[in-house]
Amino acid sequence: MAEPERLKLGSRPLRLGELRRVYAGPLGVAIDAAALGAVREAHAVTARLAAGDAPVYGINTGFGLLANTRIAPAQRTLLQRNIILSHSAGVGPLLDDAIVRLTLVLKLASLLQGFSGVSVELVRFLERLINSGLTPCVPAQGSVGASGDLAPLAHLSLAVLGLGEIRRHGEVLPAAEALAQEGLAPLALGPKEGLALLNGTQVSTALALAGLFELETVFAAAVVSGAMSLDALQGSDAPFDARIHHVRGHDGQARVAQVYRELLEGSAIRESHRTCSRVQDPYSLRCQPQVMGACLDLMSQQAATLAVEANAVTDNPLIFPEAGEALSGGNFHAEPVAFAADILALACAEVGSLAERRLALLIDPNMSGLPPFLAPDSGVNSGFMMAQVTAAALVAENRMPPGERRQHSDFGEPGRSREHGHARRAAAARHDGQRAERRRARVSRRLSGVGSQGAAQDLGATRGCPRGTAASGSLRAERPAARTRHRRGRSRRAPLRGAVARQLRATELPLRTRSNA
Repeated sequence: MAEPERLKLGSRPLRLGELRRVYAGPLGVAIDAAALGAVREAHAVTARLAAGDAPVYGINTGFGLLANTRIAPAQRTLLQRNIILSHSAGVGPLLDDAIVRLTLVLKLASLLQGFSGVSVELVRFLERLINSGLTPCVPAQGSVGASGDLAPLAHLSLAVLGLGEIRRHGEVLPAAEALAQEGLAPLALGPKEGLALLNGTQVSTALALAGLFELETVFAAAVVSGAMSLDALQGSDAPFDARIHHVRGHDGQARVAQVYRELLEGSAIRESHRTCSRVQDPYSLRCQPQVMGACLDLMSQQAATLAVEANAVTDNPLIFPEAGEALSGGNFHAEPVAFAADILALACAEVGSLAERRLALLIDPNMSGLPPFLAPDSGVNSGFMMAQVTAAALVAENRMPPGERRQHSDFGEPGRSREHGHARRAAAARHDGQRAERRRARVSRRLSGVGSQGAAQDLGATRGCPRGTAASGSLRAERPAARTRHRRGRSRRAPLRGAVARQLRATELPLRTRSNA
């Protein structure tokens, strides 16, 4: 069997699609031979600067507040080792292997651009580390982003020294033992190499990319469950007419409306109530393209930012071989990543909020015309009552960064009436790292799934439509004739499920964020 194609590093910028593959599972990488020339040139400049008398930050001086302390030549190798040891002060649970793997690839890609001054031996070591499937154990907490991801990258870099712990085939081992089992020997670091390894934004960027990739999946599921809910509630597809979205002009809105049209195309349920008396649907159905489209635009914008950052050189100082100079700057500051993570979290919270409002419609007999809480014998059975309450609680929690205390009275207002089910004040949101991103993705996924469970029943008439046009079968205790009509209309269920599967398999449609996809 042919060996899977390896991801080529150093020949061109990484694309988001390639980074999705890295996040999705282990894969091999291969360094482009041309990139090694740039690495050698920068390393030669670093060696020359290290041998000179002029102070160069982190090469022959201390770090941070110790930048004015000169380091004797005999201690400069020890300097690079010690910065990794002293900065390995992270705490908390370990980062997921997928995050660490993505971080390793981002770090190697950055070093291969030839502005960090490291040796060929170091980049080859990282290449073999990735290809061996070894994952350094990295605590999740310790980075503030302003000086780069110093603590987590230091833990990552311990593996180069044969220190710390490494996960190999699911087993956590001492790093030296795991390396030996793969035929790898620890390295002695040269000038600037320790600093180049632990300085940068690769952990923050990997976390933000993971949030983006998870949100893309959640977003696609929410759109599909939204279409299913519309059908279940016998809503109108008129709000998805392309002309409506063309005159507003937002790209994401138009793209999302197109997907809703494709999902609802050929719906027998829609045709069964085409002439009903209802004029408009509630906001959580009618305004889905506007809300989800705005979220998609935000996701696309942040995807562009993260694609740039994924290909950035963010350590310090930077080596410019043509001029033979080392320039101190601040590329390690993760502000662009922080803003992107904040905005992705805001979009994720809104996707979950809209899903919860649809769920509220489904269980409300006054709005849906369905049995209360979607239970066949409501009263004896409470149905989805607490599922919706839990969803509402999670949505409120979703709007608060972890650990922040706020009044709860400004959460959850439905608007002037249930008809205006997604009218609420705009509020500022802040992102608090990996825990918030994971929780928001998890909450939105749960909400989308709960909405789908209710919608997938192809439930019957909504208020304002004749109740007999698409009876609710087992969830509505009516005469056999109604159930017979439901069986005749059930043929829509298989195509609808097929549409769900197609959309989740092929979200490259217009749902995938377009930046460098």
